[in-house]
Amino acid sequence: MANRLAQTTSPYLLQHADNPVDWWPWSPQAFEEARRRGVPVLLSVGYASCHWCHVMAHESFEDPAVADYLNAHFVPVKVDREERPDVDAVYMEAVQAATGQGGWPMTVFLTDEAEPFYFGTYFPPEPRHGMPSFQQVLEGVVAAWSDRREEVAEVAGRIVRDLAGRSLAVGEGGLPGEPELAQALLRLTRDYDEKHGGFGGAPKFPPSMVIEFLLRHHARTGAEGALQMAADSCGAMARGGIYDQLGGGFARYSVDREWVVPHFEKMLYDNALLCRVYAHLWRATGSDLARRVALETADFMVRELRTAEGGFASALDADSEDTQGRHVEGAYYVWTPAQLREVLGEEDAAFAAGYFGVTEDGTFEEGSSVLRLMEAGEAADDARVTDVRARLLAARELRVRPERDDKIVAAWNGLAIAALAETGAYFDRPDLVERATEAADLLVRVHMGDVARLCRTSKDGRAGDNSGVLEDYGDVAEGFLALASVTGEGAWLDFAGFLLDIVLERFPGEGGQLFDTADDAEQLIRRPQDPTDSATPAGWTAAAGALLSYAAHTGSEAHRTAAEGALAIVGALGPKAPRFIGWGLAVAEALLDGPREVAVAGPVAGELHRTALLGRAPGAVVAAGEGPDAGTEFPLLVDRPPVGGAPTAYVCRHFVCDAPTTDVRELAAKLGG
Repeated sequence: MANRLAQTTSPYLLQHADNPVDWWPWSPQAFEEARRRGVPVLLSVGYASCHWCHVMAHESFEDPAVADYLNAHFVPVKVDREERPDVDAVYMEAVQAATGQGGWPMTVFLTDEAEPFYFGTYFPPEPRHGMPSFQQVLEGVVAAWSDRREEVAEVAGRIVRDLAGRSLAVGEGGLPGEPELAQALLRLTRDYDEKHGGFGGAPKFPPSMVIEFLLRHHARTGAEGALQMAADSCGAMARGGIYDQLGGGFARYSVDREWVVPHFEKMLYDNALLCRVYAHLWRATGSDLARRVALETADFMVRELRTAEGGFASALDADSEDTQGRHVEGAYYVWTPAQLREVLGEEDAAFAAGYFGVTEDGTFEEGSSVLRLMEAGEAADDARVTDVRARLLAARELRVRPERDDKIVAAWNGLAIAALAETGAYFDRPDLVERATEAADLLVRVHMGDVARLCRTSKDGRAGDNSGVLEDYGDVAEGFLALASVTGEGAWLDFAGFLLDIVLERFPGEGGQLFDTADDAEQLIRRPQDPTDSATPAGWTAAAGALLSYAAHTGSEAHRTAAEGALAIVGALGPKAPRFIGWGLAVAEALLDGPREVAVAGPVAGELHRTALLGRAPGAVVAAGEGPDAGTEFPLLVDRPPVGGAPTAYVCRHFVCDAPTTDVRELAAKLGG
């Protein structure tokens, strides 16, 4: 019997469409089927570029005997966590509460009322390392369901009650202020890895949102330690194996604390966030390395992730075929000395091996090495390095490429739009601004449709069935606001306003809290709500940042009040867990600074406009345009004409305005440039 995944838009679900398992997508019909048959539901959650999801699929879900048992005793439901972050969040919370850990693939057994009663992640085909086999787990669940149904129902009910009883202590201290942000910085200093950069041990993830906070904190206060942590972390990542030294772009994380060996999947969200981080680091320091990495990462996104419709695909897989036809992790990216010699010849291969750290023993598996920049070789980026890099990249292009997850996720495209728009403006790359605009057009045309409600995903220009969650609204609004500042096109400010009005209407709880799903979204066993960052900014603080920027653009008291209410959580969590609320801390920096409102009455992309965009004042908003109609597009331009016919900048904050200026250096000084 063919499973039901072939009609879905998710590349992850489509990977399982030919399994012998009779998969259902998440739907009311799946649970009706479980009730009709009197069997439990097996919920399997993963995503397309997840290595261990592929392993479990090959070992178990492609096994006819396992599939027969599953089909006979369960209703199997497959979920793409990137399409349904709400389903993933609710059951991951249960898994973590029950087992103390989580991850993907996530394996959860549910009653026909969607209540969880048994949990796990990856299960092997045979018992190993103290783990039962997947078949043993299935048989144990069937036995419990058949013989101890009342006990199963009691466990499921207790788990749901425990989850429902969890509440967030937003804190009664009000807005985060100077003391809270200083405490957050102190805590980060304690967690900082002075030798290798970044925070914590292995595995080590790129701390994009925390670095944004550090850069903003330095811009506002002049704290050199904050800038040093940001710059050193960015330098270590850029020299490490987590960064693709040939093609640009970052892998998901490093398996070690030294940034040597990555988990090779490349995600849109990491690259969008890091592209923006390095552009902002260049803005703060003028670092040539930061400029190179920002541009290479932008070019990677356009070259490798851009789809025919103008949006950006979600990810590149970690695995691909090696020279022996095996599907293994990292095969596309790693090199042996012999492979270098084959491409470059003896002399250049010896140079490349020293420059990129390729050894006979290898830094990865089977004697292969991940390319990284060795300390001594970093300054040798001359014509020879450029030539060697180009030849190796051309040779790598002949290898079997990793698979691409082609679905468009609204939130992650919002992050990419902001990064490409700003990077294009900073470095005089109008092509990057065009790519950002095309992606924004796709979101409006396909994801917003006729009703200005966001859908979460699309593929091949076709909208998916899943509603946008809070991070979609916050990150897309952030992207539109950045695009408005860069292009001087007020339509993007209007589109951001449409989305943020929905946030105000559909997502708030009590006392400034925000929920991750709209009040009219599908009701799960718990309405998800999480103010902490994961790999991307929390929807809660992403929305707060966009609300704050929109209020600065328009003077809207409602949006400003909502932003301030949402930021109370940062005052509570920032001093205790700054690594997990970095974006909230970055938004709090903007709040403390104003944020500043900059109106440039003069040509878009002129020198004064670019100077405004390069200002380092945290969260400053920029409106630019000329002519009598400029004020109809941007409220900040109303009654602000050029002085003496020359392009003129007006800077205001905290309800106080400076004298208008036509001088580029004076404007830069006003904005910390």
